[in-house]
Amino acid sequence: MELPVDADRLRADIEANAAFGAIEFDDPAKRGRTNRTGSEANRRARDRLTERLEAAGLSVRVDAVGNVVGEWVPAEADPDAAPVACGSHLDSVPEGGIFDGPLGVYAALESVRAMQDAGVEPVRPVVVVCFTEEEGATYGTGLLGSSVAIGETSVEEALAFENDDGETLGAALDEIGYRGDATVDPSGWEGFYELHIEQDTTLEDAGADVGVVTTITGITHGEATIVGEANHAGATAMDERADALAAASQFVLDVEAAAASVVESDSPTAVGTVGSLEVAPGASNVVPGRVEASLDVRDVTAESMETIVAAARDALDRIERDRGVDTTFVQPASVDPVPMSARLRTTAHEAATDADVTAIDLHSGAAHDAMRVARVTDASLLFAPSRDGISHNPREWTDWDDCAVATQVLAGGLARAAGVDAGECGHRRGETSSQGSNSTV
Repeated sequence: MELPVDADRLRADIEANAAFGAIEFDDPAKRGRTNRTGSEANRRARDRLTERLEAAGLSVRVDAVGNVVGEWVPAEADPDAAPVACGSHLDSVPEGGIFDGPLGVYAALESVRAMQDAGVEPVRPVVVVCFTEEEGATYGTGLLGSSVAIGETSVEEALAFENDDGETLGAALDEIGYRGDATVDPSGWEGFYELHIEQDTTLEDAGADVGVVTTITGITHGEATIVGEANHAGATAMDERADALAAASQFVLDVEAAAASVVESDSPTAVGTVGSLEVAPGASNVVPGRVEASLDVRDVTAESMETIVAAARDALDRIERDRGVDTTFVQPASVDPVPMSARLRTTAHEAATDADVTAIDLHSGAAHDAMRVARVTDASLLFAPSRDGISHNPREWTDWDDCAVATQVLAGGLARAAGVDAGECGHRRGETSSQGSNSTV
């Protein structure tokens, strides 16, 4: 079963979305955008998506936190059957790229249009979803819309989140007209697919077309506080100091060493990062008296994450004894690794075989909405290659042909999961669609 994905139509959608919040650069290798949830750019992006969904015959609804859902119920489908869903997000980090999120949303829509163009009708409805505030760049901590949809975060809590200007998410959604009253409940879905750029080089290094994610990494966030004594940089002898920053520097190196040890002995996918330090009082002529350090630990097994965190705690205890400082450590957030559905992974691999493209298994080191949805129904995450693995950056790039190939695999997997008989369509790779497209993959 191969479906006539229209590569030109998909590209046009992503290009049009890239204009909302676009950033101008002199370097042609940079294509950036800042599309924060609740902004004018975000409103325009949502408006265009809604228009494109309706133009394809999908009924559109919006829930209380701005999640946008379009539903296609073919004439032959059972309208009461559990739908198969697919999608991602449209918001971005500041000065992000044009593919992170929008590829998944518009690939989902293109998958529906490909089924329509092929004249095949699934026995289940198909849902295209755009989740609110996946990035966590403006409100909350990320994956917000999907977290509300599965009931992990309450609507009231989500709407009360504030941006840097003190505006609540609820007020921002009201302002742009996307605080709806519908309900989005993934627990009622037959399954969920998400297509995303890889944000790493595994596919590029392997020369593979598509990645089928086996597990989305777990994440632990930690906060270490190291308190020494602020004192005059010129008048305090070196052997009389309790330098909090020097102690924090040792903590950074200890975390790096602990993660490297786990990689060598136990789990090659483990990572540990101290990504930020807040130093007080922060003056060049004052011995630092206090440092707050972040810790980010990720892996596909909880045991290896726990090993790195335990090593970080041990490091702080040792630093206390050796350097005469006080330390504390808290873990404000921790998410276990999330395996993807074996059933939906199988349909994705079958779709790749049908399309005569190379698909490999790999893990995801980044969080995605699919990991939230997987808590309540089957979920699958697919990757398209990322040039040099760059993302969250205007140099983020996925070739247009790669976008189309990955979308064809997505469409095939989605159609299978929605009950389309593999014998109903047989377009071969490179044929034009029934709509006469110039570029079909």
